[in-house]
Amino acid sequence: MDNAYGFTAYGGPEVERFLDLPLPSPGPGELLVEVRAAGVNPVDWKVREGMHRSFLPLGLPAVFGREAAGVVVALGPGVEGFAVGDAVFGSSARGCGGYAHHAVLTAGFTIVKPEGLSYTDAAALPVAAGTAYDSVRGLKVTAGETLLILGAGGGVGVAAVQLAASEGVSVVGTASGAKREFVSSLGATAVPYDGDDTADRLAAALPNAADAVLDLVGGDALDTVSGLMSPDCRVLTVAAPETAARFGARQLSRGNRAETLAELARRVRDGRLDPHVREVFPFAEAPAALRVVESGHPWGKVVLEMRTRTR
Repeated sequence: MDNAYGFTAYGGPEVERFLDLPLPSPGPGELLVEVRAAGVNPVDWKVREGMHRSFLPLGLPAVFGREAAGVVVALGPGVEGFAVGDAVFGSSARGCGGYAHHAVLTAGFTIVKPEGLSYTDAAALPVAAGTAYDSVRGLKVTAGETLLILGAGGGVGVAAVQLAASEGVSVVGTASGAKREFVSSLGATAVPYDGDDTADRLAAALPNAADAVLDLVGGDALDTVSGLMSPDCRVLTVAAPETAARFGARQLSRGNRAETLAELARRVRDGRLDPHVREVFPFAEAPAALRVVESGHPWGKVVLEMRTRTR
């Protein structure tokens, strides 16, 4: 049996449980790893709430977690390029499953962990940093251009600011007043969104308009900045499809490529990207770790570290 943390029904925190489940088996294109660290993300509680049920069907009980780092203990049929004993990190297969002592990862979005990259930093990369990398690449921003990031203080935004700024892109980002100094330290001009004069403050920070916009807030955020976009502005958004269509925007999506992870690992090792793992919880405190993320106010990434079995 394997110890995991998951949920027994769709709903709030009351449906969460530590679970003893059969040891998972890797299928074709999958790896079974002994987990050393697992990233905690907003998508985890959203899956528990049932928000993704339409496109992510799960059998219940289900295990939390979309990203993990650990040591390979078994290979699924047809998997090449890995060996038992390899230290790896990547994306959980079948939608979730990282909050456990053993997890199945998708081989195509998993790589061997480079020397010098910690398990906790590695486990923080696939979801938020991976989304940020694919987004910045998708917007095709280049040195000298201006990128506006709406929601720069969140997990994806923190990585996107660093990735763009390291390429010589001028970054302006909205964040809560409490995170203004933090976002500025990443290389962005931080504009607090507290109060009714956000648009005026953004206009002052963007005298020549934005060449690209990465909207990580959704809702009516794009309407707020519509007058600050250049005529050929490229836009990626998490807003509803109808809102995206009004701005000629593409919806945010992920490439889920091993090449993305390899590039992120290189950038962490050479200092161009800091995963900002601010809080590491032992597996026994998985509920507390998820509450920090569900509160909507974490500073940087939250990671679980596997140490002892929990009943």
